[in-house]
Amino acid sequence: MHVDLQLPLDPATAQERLRTQGFCVMNPAAMTRLTRQPLEAFDALERYWQHLPPDQYLKDGGRYRFRRHGCFVQTLETAALQPTEHRAHWQPTTYNALHGGMERWFEPLDAQLPSEPAWGALLLGLGAVFAKVRAPSGGRWYIEAHTFRIDTSDGLGRPTPEGAHRDGVDFVAVVFAGRRGVLGGETRVFEAQGPQGVRFTLEEPWTALLLDDPRVVHESTPIQPLDPLTKGWRDTLVLTYRSGGFQAPV
Repeated sequence: MHVDLQLPLDPATAQERLRTQGFCVMNPAAMTRLTRQPLEAFDALERYWQHLPPDQYLKDGGRYRFRRHGCFVQTLETAALQPTEHRAHWQPTTYNALHGGMERWFEPLDAQLPSEPAWGALLLGLGAVFAKVRAPSGGRWYIEAHTFRIDTSDGLGRPTPEGAHRDGVDFVAVVFAGRRGVLGGETRVFEAQGPQGVRFTLEEPWTALLLDDPRVVHESTPIQPLDPLTKGWRDTLVLTYRSGGFQAPV
């Protein structure tokens, strides 16, 4: 398994990496090429992480995670992206043993976020890449979007309190939006059915980790403050792409 954070992958190479190893990393230069949006358009998204409400569902009692959630349907034939009515986030316990099996009603995404030029270009661009690897049934992706902030309010912040996991979807994109004043937050990706794996730290905003969810498991290690007297944080946008519909209780 191979990762090169400096190599600006073109979409065709990203697709090939997904086919051969189940994941790839697209750096900011690659993301601007994919979306045809300048970095300034991505930087304009930063404000949507500034006022995220706390995650009320953390079973470990932590106060370190803040998030919003929204859902969209991408129609590949017309390159259309349609927001859906706000809905609960749900995962089975087979994929999330800690927080699965319950409907989690997070606060919706900021109403202005989908109108940002980089937003639609990002979701549609990634969906097109994934469709070349494995086309969704009916030509539609069912996309869930989560804006996350993990901070060190408790002294330690856990990006993935459930541990190494899959999400129960077709593809996942973890878009790194920034970090300040923290140690840790190492990204780990391993074969779901094998011994191979990689470890690296995302440090450049608007770098994206793309995952073929059935083939790999992933996690991020906890963060802690560089200065014990100053709170630090790490921001990500997690996008999941699923064929056939959103995950929901049977």
